[in-house]
Amino acid sequence: MQVLKLFKLLHRTRQEVFKNDTKALEAARQKINEEFRNNRDETSEEKINELLKIGSDVEVILRTSVIQAVHTDSDKIVLIPRKDLLQDNTPYIDKPTKKQES
Repeated sequence: MQVLKLFKLLHRTRQEVFKNDTKALEAARQKINEEFRNNRDETSEEKINELLKIGSDVEVILRTSVIQAVHTDSDKIVLIPRKDLLQDNTPYIDKPTKKQES
């Protein structure tokens, strides 16, 4: 049951991360399917748990680290971050002020 759940999660993540990029979508689909197919006859519980951990780690990396980019010119690339990757940014202060004690 955990295996099927991870398989579906990886495919959902793939669809979100590589949205509108047909080459990346297809390459990721093939890689996910290949890895699961290559290990489908695994019976060792220890090995299955190890593979589940690797798959789970891959999903987290895809979801939190991959950003799409589009070539707009020969020397320009536009980044297209997903909303869940954007974080509040704390502005840089060149000369921090000391906190005043009350």
